[in-house]
Amino acid sequence: MLLSLVVWLGGLIFLAFVEAPIAFSPGLLPTRHMAGSIVGHSLDLLHYMAIVSGVVFLIASMFHNRMATGNARPLAARHLLIMLMLLLTVISQFAISPKMHAIRAEAGVIDNLSPDNPLRREFDRLHVWSEKFEEAVLLLGLMALYATARAFR
Repeated sequence: MLLSLVVWLGGLIFLAFVEAPIAFSPGLLPTRHMAGSIVGHSLDLLHYMAIVSGVVFLIASMFHNRMATGNARPLAARHLLIMLMLLLTVISQFAISPKMHAIRAEAGVIDNLSPDNPLRREFDRLHVWSEKFEEAVLLLGLMALYATARAFR
């Protein structure tokens, strides 16, 4: 149960604070487009890992509760937090990311588009939402980790 949550949070932290800043650091890769492709594909993989991790967490946690107390407690705070994290991750993966990938496929290099180009504006808008969703998932995950640690004291 804890491993699934740590894998999820560790992946988010690594992507946000290590991979993305390094990929977009000037001079490392030939283009920002390439950096965006790497980070975008990594985010897709992270989302699938997150979905599996969330389901594993919920099953393991509810099974543990059932064995320990006789009640799975599906509405426990940590379960609700994980369900909300899963919801945001699923929305990001299946609603936001596909639109961003489609715009990149249609427009080519986003940085070559003028700031007032409708495709550029839509991509930038979706990127902001993607970042907000990932930040929310990380915050909720830290809350879930705290709630889980408190429950097992």
